[in-house]
Amino acid sequence: MEVRSTTDRRATRAVTLSHPRSPVTVGGGAPVSVQSMTTTKTADVDGTLQQIYALAAAGADIVRCTCNDADAAAGLARIVPRSPVPLVADIHHNHRMGLAALEAGVACLRLNPGNIRRPEHIKAVASEARDRGVPIRIGVNGGSLDPALYRKYGDEVTPEAMVESAKVEMAHFDEVGFHDVKISVKASSVPLMIDAYRLLSEETDAPLHLGVTEAGPLPGGLVKSTAGIGTLLAEGIGDTIRYSLTADPVEEAKAGRLLLEAMGLRERTNVDLIACPSCGRAEIDVIEVARQAQEAFADREIPLQVAVMGCVVNGPGEARDADLGIAAGNKRGHLFVKGQNIAVVPEDEMVGSLVEWADYIVEHGVEAALERADTAKAAREAEKDRQRLLREQGDDVNASEQRVELIKKQVDH
Repeated sequence: MEVRSTTDRRATRAVTLSHPRSPVTVGGGAPVSVQSMTTTKTADVDGTLQQIYALAAAGADIVRCTCNDADAAAGLARIVPRSPVPLVADIHHNHRMGLAALEAGVACLRLNPGNIRRPEHIKAVASEARDRGVPIRIGVNGGSLDPALYRKYGDEVTPEAMVESAKVEMAHFDEVGFHDVKISVKASSVPLMIDAYRLLSEETDAPLHLGVTEAGPLPGGLVKSTAGIGTLLAEGIGDTIRYSLTADPVEEAKAGRLLLEAMGLRERTNVDLIACPSCGRAEIDVIEVARQAQEAFADREIPLQVAVMGCVVNGPGEARDADLGIAAGNKRGHLFVKGQNIAVVPEDEMVGSLVEWADYIVEHGVEAALERADTAKAAREAEKDRQRLLREQGDDVNASEQRVELIKKQVDH
């Protein structure tokens, strides 16, 4: 079942990151894009390219690389022509590195207003970017605000301070006629990040890059990033996103893509695997079968929702909206498509059969899959196993009704 977002996205102007094969538009109603950042030394051309290709394969539309010295800038000049996606150069402290990255041919710059503060330096980079048609992301970070702004707002980081930092930078850009801007106001505090982006969205129509900076390792970093980014996307705020995890950056790209697919903001590119949490009626190790299925589908571009259910009593009904699923019963698996039983397979062939039928559905469609199957026979076999389970375990396998009665008695006394 494909999910589509019903949220009205905030209207923003568009900026485009150029690329000979895969240009990416951010804002202007374009699909929300996924970003990540390499962790290699940019001077290591082959190592950096290897990571860029891995990130692109994992779902990154845009990749950022650091440009912190002359060797990194030289590396970018060699990397840009071979990259499968647009590259953003991350510039800190030295504005000359921004000019060097532009010469190297990057598709975008990221400038931190807290690190490059002299107006003449900011304008020099913006002027060169304007002449080359290269966008700039104003990357405000709660941990590196201009000290003057920090003092102005009571020696603490506030949403107002972060937004003012972005507006000061935009004013410098305006002076040289540069408007091809994206903005981020990241913080490691989720509530602060959310409030800052909400405020910024009321101040500008520039496209916004969402992220919780320094979110940390898994699983906490995933939770914090999803809480912040997901909240704003649900409000229609945000045009491009990055998970900032203390982990392999491939995990960032995967997480970003999965979030957008789950929220109906991007089309599904791979299997959406759903599985029941298991219960007393389950006749298989649901966690292990789900793990095997996830591994089997990992690198296959199959845009279907696939269900793994622990029993045949409730499984097909609970997952009837899934494109394809399997439910266990009596040492065998009952395959179903859109809630209709289609086949019965041995327990040790369940995952393999899921993959086989998923391939068939992608190639031929759901209707063809149903026509191919002996649905009447499959339904009879599923009902036999269902009735057997009900006879052996009863209707209330988890004894929930007994608990309800006990609770009532305790409350009444």
